[in-house]
Amino acid sequence: MTRDVRRWMPWVTAVTDVLLISVALLIAYWLRYDRQLFRLVDPANNVPFSVYLPLVGVLTVIWLAASHRAGAYDVRRGRPLLDELYSVVNATTLAIMLMVVLVFFYRRLFYSRIIFVYAGIAIVVLVGLARGVRQVILTRLRQAGQGVDRVVIIGAGEVGRTVIRNLIAQPELGYRVVGFLDDDPAKSTTDIGPIRALGPLDNLSEVIREQAIDQVIITLPWQYHRKTVRLVTDSEHAGVRARVVPDLFQLSLGGVDVEAINGIPLISIKETRLTGVNLALKRIVDVFIAGAVMLVGSPVWLLVALAIKLDSPGPVLFRQERVGRDGHLFTVYKFRSMYVDAEQRLEELRGQNEASGPLFKVRDDPRRTRVGRFIRTTSIDEIPQFLNVLRGEMSIVGPRPGLPNEVAQYQEWHHKRLQVLPGITGLWQVSGRSNLTFDEMVMLDIYYAENWSLSRDLRIMLRTVPQILFGDGAY
Repeated sequence: MTRDVRRWMPWVTAVTDVLLISVALLIAYWLRYDRQLFRLVDPANNVPFSVYLPLVGVLTVIWLAASHRAGAYDVRRGRPLLDELYSVVNATTLAIMLMVVLVFFYRRLFYSRIIFVYAGIAIVVLVGLARGVRQVILTRLRQAGQGVDRVVIIGAGEVGRTVIRNLIAQPELGYRVVGFLDDDPAKSTTDIGPIRALGPLDNLSEVIREQAIDQVIITLPWQYHRKTVRLVTDSEHAGVRARVVPDLFQLSLGGVDVEAINGIPLISIKETRLTGVNLALKRIVDVFIAGAVMLVGSPVWLLVALAIKLDSPGPVLFRQERVGRDGHLFTVYKFRSMYVDAEQRLEELRGQNEASGPLFKVRDDPRRTRVGRFIRTTSIDEIPQFLNVLRGEMSIVGPRPGLPNEVAQYQEWHHKRLQVLPGITGLWQVSGRSNLTFDEMVMLDIYYAENWSLSRDLRIMLRTVPQILFGDGAY
């Protein structure tokens, strides 16, 4: 089934593009000749659509060639939707410009050049929507394990973990990490969340065969170059593609920047994304959104507070000490969703814990009140944390703020998630929430910290909305 998706999706995409381009030309013809939009048609030049059929064929060929060159029909690797739309606009602009030039030199006066402007707009809209639908379908298929490359990682050091984090955080790329190999006994026997430890490097041939591996990604330190060459050779003999990650990440946990001057690579340490102007920009967005939410939503919050007060005795707000950026402690605010003796009853529920690592989660927690069940499922209980945002203790987007006793149980690599302000929502919240293991959550948090951008923050905020509406993974 993995291969089937890659066989039929490019053909389905190409056929769909051809049909949509034809529909776009029909719409353009209707707007120009039937509706006579913006400009009347001279009766002498009023021709049937069949006259344009040769031009439709030429435009379609040009458009398909430009799209193919841009990689539009290579579904092996996922691309962001904005990149897809950009390639659609580029292919359309090129095709329309060439058609206008062709018509000009062809000198058939009854051809309308305006019709190609209408067609270009229609093509961008129709094909752009189709690309969005295709991306949703491919993402769903890849999440279900179809159309993906099964990957084994060689090396569980910092470079290997960085690769794993990136692949887990971007399932649309089409990779599924099956496990990793490492000669360090402490690493080769310890799983990283759902990523299985598959033993030492000598197990590679066996793992490729038994796990149906499609790709091997080697992340060994530079001093193991001989072993790397042997592993690449072994992979090729097994009919599997091997890819090597240069050991440049050892220069910095955040990676490196690479520039080129006339083909000469210049390598420098990559600066942390959330510093200076970026940090100030993130803070401005946080204050603006938090202030707007608190102001506009105040009537609703008052109703929630009243419901909590009427439902069970105790304060409306729940205060709890959490660990923030760089390990600093702060008090987090939430609407109270449990009875006042919830902390005292915690130990009796330890055996029912459904979370992994240091987290504690119970799907049907008996300590929740009636109102608490609703506000927890809809994440309304998190609203008072916007006060923490205004106070500069939290951000809108960031890692989940941990409890002090949870942080005390962190492994060394877990502490990297404390490098940025904790957030109300985050990458892991929109990637499965409570359905993820703790190690998966940490990997996503670290990926976010290392790859911050304002556009990523905005995408996470938008993806949070359906998570709240459907209550997926919240309990």
